[in-house]
Amino acid sequence: MHVPDGFIDAPTSAVTGVVAAGALAVSLRGARRELDEKTAPLAGLVAAFIFAVQMLNFPVAAGTSGHLLGGALAAILVGPYTGVLCVSVVLLMQGVLFADGGLTALGVNITDMAITTTVVSYAVFRALLAVLPRQRRSVTVASFVAALVSVPAAAVVFTLLYAVGGTTDVSLGKVATAMVDVHVLIGVGEAVITALTVSAVIAVRPDLVHGARGLHQRLKLRVDGALVDAPAPTAPVAARTSRRALWATGLVTSLVLAGFVSFYASADPDGLEKVAHDKGIDKKEEKHASADSPLAGYGVTNVSDARLSGGLAGVIGVGVTVVAGSAVFWALRRRRAEDVSPVDTGL
Repeated sequence: MHVPDGFIDAPTSAVTGVVAAGALAVSLRGARRELDEKTAPLAGLVAAFIFAVQMLNFPVAAGTSGHLLGGALAAILVGPYTGVLCVSVVLLMQGVLFADGGLTALGVNITDMAITTTVVSYAVFRALLAVLPRQRRSVTVASFVAALVSVPAAAVVFTLLYAVGGTTDVSLGKVATAMVDVHVLIGVGEAVITALTVSAVIAVRPDLVHGARGLHQRLKLRVDGALVDAPAPTAPVAARTSRRALWATGLVTSLVLAGFVSFYASADPDGLEKVAHDKGIDKKEEKHASADSPLAGYGVTNVSDARLSGGLAGVIGVGVTVVAGSAVFWALRRRRAEDVSPVDTGL
């Protein structure tokens, strides 16, 4: 759903840029409350993982593919404010380095792919947790539904932006129907990836999952044929894996996905590309400002072997994203530490 330059007119793009800037400012402030010494490293890794998985287009219909948007995954793992920042870092890296998503349309893409998906998915996620049993399995179920809903929600927001500032004269009804239909299918893939990832992290480090905080699954004992809660442990249960091991595993997984598995991703156009081509939305698409980037198109210039070129680009993208994301989140973490440190009043 990366919107290229030329799909949305300049005034609408400017307004969405202001909206995105305001949302990022709010998210920077909110993320300082969400991040601590345990979750700050995870946030940078989440951004890198989203970048890697977005390279894995999966087929959803004849001649159409989809890929992870990542808003739901980020919001549930590290919190909604930090989630907006994670996806925004990914979009910035993709637009500047890989010519994926227009630079003048960056506000549109952040509003649609970062803000909409994160806000909608987290609202659905929290609503479901309020009615589901307070156990870890409920987090996985809520993650699936939240991710599923977030993708067609983003399709609706794009349609509304197109209705306000579309540069081509195409039937709004046809655009809306085509966008929602295909992105419901893409949402299923988003839901599966999100639920599996959240479930995997909960299995080893539930304390690091923002959406699982406050949920405890008590051990059940059978007494006289009835199941009762076991006494609460007097000491905290040791984590199944260390934060460092989890981070290293996540980074290696991201590198493998982007550097190797991405070669086998579907080459079909994604949902927005397909709809834009079929309905004529792309008639005024403009050349990307970073089209001459050495990494444009997720390949490395002057590397003739397609597999090697794409693999190197993916590895570079993961590396740059994890460094950029980690730098942002560590800076926010340090700022939070400074804010809560006692102030010497001299009294």
